[in-house]
Amino acid sequence: MSRMKAFAMLQLWTVLLLQAVKTYGYKPVIIIHGILDDARDLSELGAYIEKAHPGTEVHTLDLFDHYYSFKPLWEQLSVIKNITDPIMKKAKNGVHLIGYSQGGLIGRGIIQTTDHHNVDSFIALSSPLNGQFGDTSFINWLLPSKLKEDLYRFFYTNYGQLFSIGNYWKDPHHSKQYRKYSSYLAALNNESVQDNFSFPPSWRSNFARLGKLVLIGGPDDGVIAPWQSAQFGCFNRNEKPVEMRKLRLYHDDVIGLKTLDKDNRLKECTQSNVHHTHWHRNYTVFLNCIEPWLT
Repeated sequence: MSRMKAFAMLQLWTVLLLQAVKTYGYKPVIIIHGILDDARDLSELGAYIEKAHPGTEVHTLDLFDHYYSFKPLWEQLSVIKNITDPIMKKAKNGVHLIGYSQGGLIGRGIIQTTDHHNVDSFIALSSPLNGQFGDTSFINWLLPSKLKEDLYRFFYTNYGQLFSIGNYWKDPHHSKQYRKYSSYLAALNNESVQDNFSFPPSWRSNFARLGKLVLIGGPDDGVIAPWQSAQFGCFNRNEKPVEMRKLRLYHDDVIGLKTLDKDNRLKECTQSNVHHTHWHRNYTVFLNCIEPWLT
C-alpha cells in the first residue's frame, strides 16, 4: 500500500471514529443559564465540555435572558420543556442536564415533572435548590429599599410570586407564609398548602430515577444563602444552616434524595474560593465536579 493510500485510509478511519463517538459515545448535554445571564455567559463551560469530550452535542439554552429571567419559574419551565423534550427523545442513550444558579431550579423542575425522562446526570451548579434567604445584587436591583427581613412582605403575596426569586424565597421566620404562597419551591418540596395543589407521586419517582445527582457549591459563593442550599440545605429559625441529611425532606425521602444517596447516586462536590459568578468559568470546578459525570 502506498503512503498516499495509507494516509487517505487513516483520514477515513479518523472521520469514522469521530462520527462514531458523536453518534454512540458521549450523551448530549443541556445547559440552563442563571438569572440575568444568557447562553453566551456559559460559553466557557460549553467549550470545556467539547474539549474534554470531542463530538458531544452541547445545547446551551438561550431563553429567558437577562431581565426576562425574572419571569415566574413555572412559565419558564413550560417554555423550556418544549425545547428539552425533543432533545431527550432524540437521545436514545439519555442526556446530561446542567443547571447553573436559578437554572438548576428549572432543571430540577424539568426532571420532577417529566415522566419517563432520560436524564442520566443532573448537575446543579451553585443552585438555590432548597431556597434563598439572603441579600444579593439581583434582589437589591429589584427591590433596592428592602432588607432581607422584610422581603417576605413582598414575595409572599400573589404579586410577589410573579417574580422568579419570589418562587424560591425561603424565609425561615415565616414558614407558614412560605408554604401558603411559594408557588414553585414549596410545590417541588411537597411543602405547599395551597388549596389547588396536590403533590403528584410521579414527581418523587421521576427525581429518584436519575442516574446521578451532582450537587456543587461552596462556602465562598457570596450569593446563594445559605450556600448549603446548593446541596439541599437551608436555614433554621435561628438562621443556622442545616445540611440536607438532617432535614425532613431527606429523612422522609420526599423527593427521592435518600434513595439516591443510599444507592450512591448522589454526589456532593464542595469547592472553596469560588465566587458565584465564577462557577461555570472555573476549570478546576469543571475537572473535579462536572467532567467525571458526563460519560
